[in-house]
Amino acid sequence: MALAVVHYRRTTVDVPDRASARASRKSGLLPQSRQHTGRAAPDPELEQAAAAAARGSWEPAARLMADTRERGDWARRSACAAALGSHRAARPDSWLHAWEAAAGPDDADLAVVRAKALVNLAWRQRGGARAKHTSAEQFAGFHATLARVPQESARAAELNPADPTPYVYRIWAALGLGHPEEDMLRIWKEITTRDPYHYDAHYAALQYWCAKWRGSEERAMSFAQRAAAEAPVGSLLTVLPLIAWFEHRHSDARSADFRSPHLVSLVDAALADLAAAPANHPNAAEVRHLLAYFLTRQKRYDAALAQFRLVDGYVAALPWKYWTDPAETFCHWRDRAARRARRR
Repeated sequence: MALAVVHYRRTTVDVPDRASARASRKSGLLPQSRQHTGRAAPDPELEQAAAAAARGSWEPAARLMADTRERGDWARRSACAAALGSHRAARPDSWLHAWEAAAGPDDADLAVVRAKALVNLAWRQRGGARAKHTSAEQFAGFHATLARVPQESARAAELNPADPTPYVYRIWAALGLGHPEEDMLRIWKEITTRDPYHYDAHYAALQYWCAKWRGSEERAMSFAQRAAAEAPVGSLLTVLPLIAWFEHRHSDARSADFRSPHLVSLVDAALADLAAAPANHPNAAEVRHLLAYFLTRQKRYDAALAQFRLVDGYVAALPWKYWTDPAETFCHWRDRAARRARRR
C-alpha cells in the first residue's frame, strides 16, 4: 500500500546496538543498506511491471492490471495499482499517456492506476510534516490535486462497476479535503457492497476516523473493533485495533504499556488471523511488519524474529514508515529481536 500519508512521528531511534547488529549478521539477516524502502515485501511480477513502466513500457502493467480485473481479485488489484500509480505516473509525460494513446480513454485498468497516481501525487506535494511546518504553496498543490481524485475515481468506477478500488481513493480524497462523515459513509457503502472485507479500504477508513484526521480515538477504535469482530478469520482485519492503538497511544506509551494483557491479546488475535490468511494475501507482509515490532516490544523475541525473517529486506510498512529513516528503525528493532531470541 504505497501511499505517502502524513505521519507526524518523524523521529530517530536510539543509537544502534553493535552487539545486536552482529547477532543479525550471524543470523543471516540483511544490513541496513540492503533494505528496500519502496515496498513491504518482494513481488517479482509487480516489480518487473513497475520497472518496465518506469522505462516507458506500459504493456506489462496493462497485462497485470487486466488479470486482476478478470479474476475479480480486488486485493491484488489494489496492491498493483498502488505500486504502479506512483506520483511519477501522474506527470504529463509519463508512461500512462503512452498507454492511453494505445488503448484509448475507456480502459478501466488505466483509469484506476491514474486515480491512484493522483492520490500519491497529492501527498507528495503536501509532504509528511505537520501542518505548521507545511507551506501555503504545499497545501495549495495538495488540495488542487486531491480535488481531481473524485472525478478520476468516478470514471474508473464507471468503467468497471464491480471494482471497489476507485472508492478507496475517494476515502483518501475525503480525508485530505475534509469531507463530512456523511460523504464518508456513502463511500463506505459503495465499498462494502462490492467487497466487505477489503483490507486497503479498511485501512483508509481507519485513517479517516483517526483523531489526526476527521475523527477521534473513540471513533477510530470503535470502527476497528467492529470491523475486526465482523470479519472472517484470514481477512487480516483483526490487526485494525492494533493499528488504532498505535495511531493514538504509541507516542506516549511506556515500555510496560506494550506488555499489557489487552495489547498482548490484540497481537495474539492478529497472529491467529495471519496464520489463517492465504499465503499470497497482498497485505500479509504489512501485518507481519507491525507484529514484528509489537512482539519485540512485548519481549517475545523468538516470535518477533520469525516475522522479521519473512519480511527482511523490505521496510515500506507501518510502523517503520512513521520514522525519518525506515530502514534504520527496522534494523534497530530487528537486531534487538535477533540478539535476544533463544539460540537455535
